[in-house]
Amino acid sequence: MIQAFRYVIILAFTSLVLGGCASNQQLQPGSAALQYSPAESAPGSVKAEKLWQAFERYQGTPYQYGGTTSRGFDCSGFITTAYSESLGQQLPRTTSQMLKHGDVVHRNSVEPGDIVFFRIAGKDQHAGIYMGDNLFIHASTSSGVIMSELDGYYWRDRFSGARRFD
Repeated sequence: MIQAFRYVIILAFTSLVLGGCASNQQLQPGSAALQYSPAESAPGSVKAEKLWQAFERYQGTPYQYGGTTSRGFDCSGFITTAYSESLGQQLPRTTSQMLKHGDVVHRNSVEPGDIVFFRIAGKDQHAGIYMGDNLFIHASTSSGVIMSELDGYYWRDRFSGARRFD
């Protein structure tokens, strides 16, 4: 009995730790957003165009806790890789470090390229890159690197802030 209880506790703890970049919401195939043209998000924005190229390169890459390569990403690993490869810009490695740096951006002022943060299970533990027109790209635990809607049913009430790194 005690052994089974320990197993349940360990399993619950592991789920919480691995849920660090938690996500279970993605856009459904055939939705208008998946057929979305990157140029529409920020016409003339070189930053957005370069970040779209990173997304297209890594879309579908599986989730891997601590991952920072095409073999697997966690949410902050995808963000730091996209920024480094696309913009030559180094960002803090973890979600909590990103929250401490950069310029605070209010939700109604978010622009393509801003980092958006989400509170899950009472903790700011997920992040993505806002791409304009209510879309953000991120590495989700359930689907890897995907695009989601900022006011999608899963994300709208979990949004906790944004930062701009220029």
